[in-house]
Amino acid sequence: MTIDKTLKRKGRLARSRNVLKRAERIAQLELEDRWLPGQSPLGLPKVRVIKVTVGKKKKKKKEEEGEGEEEATKTE
Repeated sequence: MTIDKTLKRKGRLARSRNVLKRAERIAQLELEDRWLPGQSPLGLPKVRVIKVTVGKKKKKKKEEEGEGEEEATKTE
């Protein structure tokens, strides 16, 4: 039997959440310039949560080939 992919993740707690705490919503509203100082923290407008995906880094073939040539010239 295979393990579910959600159980294999190392950073499970680091994933994006679709519900923010009040302080997090206020911070997001401040970044978007939608928060006025002295405004009531009750009845806050909705804040869109953007999911961040972490992709794998692609290897650059040209740099690897260049490093291999440099190492060969150093040993000679």
